[in-house]
Amino acid sequence: MGMSKPTKSVSDTFSSRQTVESIVESVAMKEVLLDKAMPRYILKSMMSGFLLTIVTVFMLAMKTQMHDALPGVVNLMGAIAFSIALVFIVLTHSELLTSNFMYLTVGMYYRTITIAKSTWLFFVCFLGNILGAFVLFIMMFFTKVMTPEMIAALTTTVDAKTIEPTWYAILVKAIFANFFINIGIYVSMQFKDGLSKTFFIAIGVIIFVFMAYEHVVYNAGLFVGMLFYNVDAMSWLGVLKNIVFAFIGNFIGGGIMIGLLYAYLNGSRQK
Repeated sequence: MGMSKPTKSVSDTFSSRQTVESIVESVAMKEVLLDKAMPRYILKSMMSGFLLTIVTVFMLAMKTQMHDALPGVVNLMGAIAFSIALVFIVLTHSELLTSNFMYLTVGMYYRTITIAKSTWLFFVCFLGNILGAFVLFIMMFFTKVMTPEMIAALTTTVDAKTIEPTWYAILVKAIFANFFINIGIYVSMQFKDGLSKTFFIAIGVIIFVFMAYEHVVYNAGLFVGMLFYNVDAMSWLGVLKNIVFAFIGNFIGGGIMIGLLYAYLNGSRQK
């Protein structure tokens, strides 16, 4: 006598439904914060920008002080150092534009937040992220933390992101950057212990930084640094090109390829 065929429904294939439900709940909280406590929301966004930028400075210091080592080793060490920023951001529930691309796309798919409200939240969050970078560099400008070697490394990095690449190269590299960041965050949400969360958040960041992919908030922090330390070397058209196409690419990588995909794979819009 043969084994009876198990009866399964489509809902049985929703393998990470709890993660998606958790994201939808987070979206509702973000909307409440935005609507009813805007100063708090901006402060949480500023903390993300501050953390990203202060760790960027740490990475610049590491790369310049290790310049005699193998370039690949220096690059990997810098990537590992930078991953600390996203771990702190996620675990302190700070607001970062690029992770919000995933969260709010899930919310829009399930109609828990409107496209108009999501667009407004993206704008406010990005503004807060940039303000956080300004706070960091205003504090740092009156110190000698940024050495001439670090300023030179900053300028070289910004040139490589603004003057040299085509818009298409920025777009594709931005897709890859936020794909890795958000798949790391998505996987980390399926664990309760801090060490597992930290590992999966960090691993996505290490890949994107090592590969020099484009992250719009990280790039904005670099551009703010240039305003303070080497404004004459900036290509404003190049900055605009980078911000626009890194923004779009990050939305595609995190919002469409992770947020929309896993929202669709883990539920129905009708329910």
